[in-house]
Amino acid sequence: MNLETVALVVLGLIALVTAALALLVRELVHTILWIAVFFVTLAAIYFLLEAPFLGVLQLGVYAGAVTILLLFGVMVTRKRIFSREAAIGIGPLPLATALVVVVLLTYSLGELPQGPTTLHSYAVQDLSLQLFGPDGPWLLLLGLTMMSALAGAIYLVREGRE
Repeated sequence: MNLETVALVVLGLIALVTAALALLVRELVHTILWIAVFFVTLAAIYFLLEAPFLGVLQLGVYAGAVTILLLFGVMVTRKRIFSREAAIGIGPLPLATALVVVVLLTYSLGELPQGPTTLHSYAVQDLSLQLFGPDGPWLLLLGLTMMSALAGAIYLVREGRE
């Protein structure tokens, strides 16, 4: 076993543990923080698999923007979200369902390929041009839509509204 394999296994275990913790903690802010750790771990896995474009995208979009958006949304909408009475959690039924799904997926995967696979290289510049070239205005429109949805949610849940 080489060092890269050990690092991949360790990062995979960290990702599984942080994903489980995000589901099992009882406070929403802690859930968001565990999700942020999961996103950073996933970015590290991308870098380890020599996919730096995906790693940077994962760090910038998910670990950065999405996490901050979730924390901002929680912090400006409700103050009681930090209290113990607002605690949420997952009961035994969803956990049992998740366990059944994991067992079925593991069983359905069967034997994984053992031989070497061929890697196809791609030009990062071509990929970024395809992603952000002609579709740039649509991505901007999506961002504006998300911001207006957040503003509407803040308006709907603010205190003192009649």
